[in-house]
Amino acid sequence: MWQALKQQLWEWRGVLITTPVVAGIAIAFRLLGWLQPYELAALDQYFCWRPKEPTDERIVIVAMTEADLKRAGRWPITDRMLARLLDKIKAQNPEVIGLDLYRDFPVEPGHSKLRRVFETTPNLVGIEYIDQDNPDNSVAPPPILSESGLVGANNVLNDMDGILRRSLLSLKVNDRLQPSFSMLLAGIYLESKNIFPEPLQQDPRIFQWGKGMFRPLASNDGGYVGIDDGGYQIFLNYRGAAGTFRTVTMTDVLEDNIPDDLINDSIVLIGATAVSLNDFFYTPYSNDTTMRESTAGVEVQANMVSQIISAVEDGRPLLKTWSEPVEILWILGWSLVGATLTWKWRYLGGLGGLSLRRTAITFVATGALFGSTYGAFLGGWWLPVIPPLLALSGSAVAITAYVASTAKEIRHTFGRYLTDQVVADLLENPDKQKLGGENRKITILTSDLRGFTAISERLHPQEVVKILNIYLGHMADVITAYQGTIDEFMGDGILVLFGAPTLQEDDAHRAVACALAMQLAMTSVNEQIEQLGYPKLEMGIGINTGVVVVGNIGSEKRTKYSVIGSAVNLAYRIESYTTGGQVMISPSTLEETGEFLRIDGQKQVKPKGIKQQITIYEVVGIGDNYNLFLPKYQETFFDVSQKIELQFHYAFLDGKHISNSVYTGRLVEISSKGAKLRANSSESSAIPEPLSNIKLNLLDPDNLNQTSDDIYAKVLEKTAELGSFYIRLTAVPPEISARLESLYQSVKGIDIKKN
Repeated sequence: MWQALKQQLWEWRGVLITTPVVAGIAIAFRLLGWLQPYELAALDQYFCWRPKEPTDERIVIVAMTEADLKRAGRWPITDRMLARLLDKIKAQNPEVIGLDLYRDFPVEPGHSKLRRVFETTPNLVGIEYIDQDNPDNSVAPPPILSESGLVGANNVLNDMDGILRRSLLSLKVNDRLQPSFSMLLAGIYLESKNIFPEPLQQDPRIFQWGKGMFRPLASNDGGYVGIDDGGYQIFLNYRGAAGTFRTVTMTDVLEDNIPDDLINDSIVLIGATAVSLNDFFYTPYSNDTTMRESTAGVEVQANMVSQIISAVEDGRPLLKTWSEPVEILWILGWSLVGATLTWKWRYLGGLGGLSLRRTAITFVATGALFGSTYGAFLGGWWLPVIPPLLALSGSAVAITAYVASTAKEIRHTFGRYLTDQVVADLLENPDKQKLGGENRKITILTSDLRGFTAISERLHPQEVVKILNIYLGHMADVITAYQGTIDEFMGDGILVLFGAPTLQEDDAHRAVACALAMQLAMTSVNEQIEQLGYPKLEMGIGINTGVVVVGNIGSEKRTKYSVIGSAVNLAYRIESYTTGGQVMISPSTLEETGEFLRIDGQKQVKPKGIKQQITIYEVVGIGDNYNLFLPKYQETFFDVSQKIELQFHYAFLDGKHISNSVYTGRLVEISSKGAKLRANSSESSAIPEPLSNIKLNLLDPDNLNQTSDDIYAKVLEKTAELGSFYIRLTAVPPEISARLESLYQSVKGIDIKKN
């Protein structure tokens, strides 16, 4: 289990590293304030997307419009006109009246009458503006209302982009708390309903007020970073854009053009909406239009009042935020989502740098992020949007880059066996990886080491692997150079395709040239393995050109790109007729390439599965642009009959099976790589067929029942007298090889002296 876990951790290391790193970067950007403008813009957009809420029937705005000012003929309006307006409103029994007009000095005529209205209206609230940094900029409240404690501060909190997103419930002025205009209006209204705030014992700044829980915001709450959180601030949860509240004009009220019950038991706010007075503010809804629509100050105050009484009476949510540790986990989670999804579906659409399907997954995840945060917003939660979006997309990009880097490693690895063009074709075109096949004429090259099985039986497995890696490494380099596709390594055998998956006009030519280059490369292979103390290797190669089925074969879970058909089988059969160092081709391959080849011989064979004999050709060179030629080697056999008596048991091989018939023969001639044997039996069955394989065991001259380790050889087509046959040794145990080499050098030396 621990091993499996380690494997999983290693496989997912990119995700495990990327997730915290990208999340850490996003969190750092968030804490530095770099994401604040975008986070606030996202909040504004959520306000604009939110469905329209019902009109708050508890609030009525009496607006002083541009038309009202023209009728009044002046600004500010006189105290007499204001007193008359207030009397008209009082007559309809409002619960509380908010005068959102500065009235710090008399505006005659009618000041005395306005004073009497102030004195006789206990539910009238005025405003003042407080500037603690520069008191000269402050605007005093009406004195009579101030003495009665019916004044609230109408200070507003503009963000750096000029948009109002926060609301004040109170300010601290000279060690006393001054309620805001909206807080005082809401408080008077709710007191009339016998609803009072109840501070929590554990934190007096947090209080339960009816159905609402009020908490002051901190400097880093929501998308903010390091804002001035002085006073008691809450997020301003707007009810809607400009024009949300019921509004009547001053003229309508003065001329009794309003319904009799419009103002009854309501909160009435009196304020200016005339454009010339410039009492307008930008709200989140201002970003929903190209011409940034602003909202009158009195309507902003109406939103503040409505927010409080709606939370207390109706349970309408106040905007809340998570603590910083929870936000960090939220950002980390989305970083994990982006990394995990990208890694999990990294092969969807291929390994190209850009995949529409993988991109679609990222968009779906992004949609889930916006959907979840928007749903939370509708429920009264302002959750981080931009930092997790940055973490999500950043981790997706990081994993994509990691996968691309991995793909580059895969390309490098595959590039040892395939051409860059083939690797790119397979990795970046997922359609090429679908199950299925097509008929195509290609050239198949198969190679195999002669007698390697016998060699490997005498070596430690690690030594066998070391030899194979040297051999296959050299061969892979050659095959890649000639743009062949290595379809399979089968132990010491190699199956190479020319024309699949990419078809080219010179596939057959490149196949033959590749085979010759592979044989030439065996010199380097043998030099390297001999330095390590291992025996030399010899390789045979067969080539055939024909129509096969090419494609991805298997299941959805396990697929292999391969070829199927009789042309493949024939290539294997041709290769089985070769001796070490030979390249044999079929007639179809010769037809494709004959004009450039140098042929050193041909053989009539009848491969298994083929109804008629065919001619196969030994290729020793190719001209044209390749100019590759194998060194000419003339093998000479020397008579040993007078020198030594060596006897063998031998049996025929049928594929990998050894026949039960065992014959005895003796060595009569020897060459550097072969020998001539004479059967002790006169039976015709004792003479093997040309190009067949046999197993031999050297007999101990002192004890004929004791035999050596197995020796393997291929019967040559070289003509011998009756009862004899020539062989090419393919696998010889080291001690016997040394003995035969010594014998060869001995008889060779004698022959040289004679001549």
